[in-house]
Amino acid sequence: MLGNQKYLLEGTSSLSDSILGLNEITENKSLWKMLAAEFIGTLILVTVGCGSCLGNPTIVQIALAFGLTVAALVQAIGHVSGGHINPAVTVSFFITGEINLVRTILFILVQCIGAIAGAGILKALLPASFINGNLGFTEVAPEIQPINGLFFELVFTFILVFVIHGVCDGRRNDIKGSIPLAIGLTVTAAHLSGIHFTGSSINPARTFGPSVVMNFWNDHWVYWVGPIAGGVLAGLLYKYIFKVQKGDNDSYDF
Repeated sequence: MLGNQKYLLEGTSSLSDSILGLNEITENKSLWKMLAAEFIGTLILVTVGCGSCLGNPTIVQIALAFGLTVAALVQAIGHVSGGHINPAVTVSFFITGEINLVRTILFILVQCIGAIAGAGILKALLPASFINGNLGFTEVAPEIQPINGLFFELVFTFILVFVIHGVCDGRRNDIKGSIPLAIGLTVTAAHLSGIHFTGSSINPARTFGPSVVMNFWNDHWVYWVGPIAGGVLAGLLYKYIFKVQKGDNDSYDF
């Protein structure tokens, strides 16, 4: 989830390189490491996070499992791939021009595969009686309309991605602290508030993995449209209103 400029804005001299990124596969020797990091990171997130949803968990237990796992993973792989482990984050960084299209597509692909693998590990290791038809998949509450569920996912993901852009703004020098911890606590807060409503996915891959393994597709579109829309809005808002202007820490980019 870290917007590491060393990896996100390498040698862009033409439209095909800067936006499409057609040179990624042949010229970027670090690409396979990035993809491996996103795959392993999302696998771990789903294995640990969705594992916390099984049995008779409390909301606090689930929220802390996801939040602490995200914080740990951002700390572990942020310097390799940016530690997105979430298609909504990846799309947001593409929309704001910090990664190219090829990397965006490949990241989302390996994130989804990692999520399926993580959910598959849980299903393979646990007895059916323990899973009881639920592998930590997300579902809109029966009392809530799907369109309202989409709005909840949009809002919670907006908050998460807005925080990510803010704490990863390399040109700010005002508030210092732990970037992974800030991101992890935001995930925890979103889960504490939103689990009752939609399961608080805020991550399309996190929902996609268990859905594939359990063949559960109720209102699945909500968990793609809502988070990605929230991520895009957060990225654009931060970039054009709040982002610190290069060389002028007292003014902002408009």
